[in-house]
Amino acid sequence: MFGLTLAAMNLSFYEAFDRIPLGVAVTLEFAGPLGVAVAGSRRPLDVIWVALAGTGVLLLAAPWSAGAVNGAGVAFALGAGAFWAAYIVINKRVGSVFAGGSGLALAMAFGAVLLVPVGVASAGASLLDPGVLAVAAAVATLSSAIPYSLELEALRRMPQRVFGVLMSLEPAVAALAGLAVLGQVLGAREVAGIALVVAASAGASRVAPVPEAAAV
Repeated sequence: MFGLTLAAMNLSFYEAFDRIPLGVAVTLEFAGPLGVAVAGSRRPLDVIWVALAGTGVLLLAAPWSAGAVNGAGVAFALGAGAFWAAYIVINKRVGSVFAGGSGLALAMAFGAVLLVPVGVASAGASLLDPGVLAVAAAVATLSSAIPYSLELEALRRMPQRVFGVLMSLEPAVAALAGLAVLGQVLGAREVAGIALVVAASAGASRVAPVPEAAAV
């Protein structure tokens, strides 16, 4: 389940990123962790955070606008968010069952095997090019192996709901990376949508209770 979730999450995200700006893709995907953050809460204030996040998502998707973001890209990003939510829940269990990073390593290997047919279908013999393999190895290490390992260790030390909201700056960082590295300039509507999602996550994080047992 963990390997399947990792494969589906990454495939969905890269399909989204192929169609919409990085900052928008990450912000829409972030609906998953935010959902985990508020799912177990009964605080009335959390309704406000959900409303803010929902408004932000609507601003980013802008289905009423003639210049709306690519619909398939939005769907892939939201799908990636759903798989990200499942990843957080399953990762918590994996971290408690497997020692070190062994569970994560097994899941990533299994997920990679699942995605081989997709890669072959889209890239074919190019996958055998040494340059492509070198870049792929760098991307896999920097975007998956290292971050997922750090997340696994973090989830061993804190409740999954708290973990889900402590990543509230990720959409903003992704937007800045898209601007600085890829030259993706966002309009006022997109910036406002990202700001609302970040504010919702920061607000939920600020009021999230941290059990004493999790304070390592």
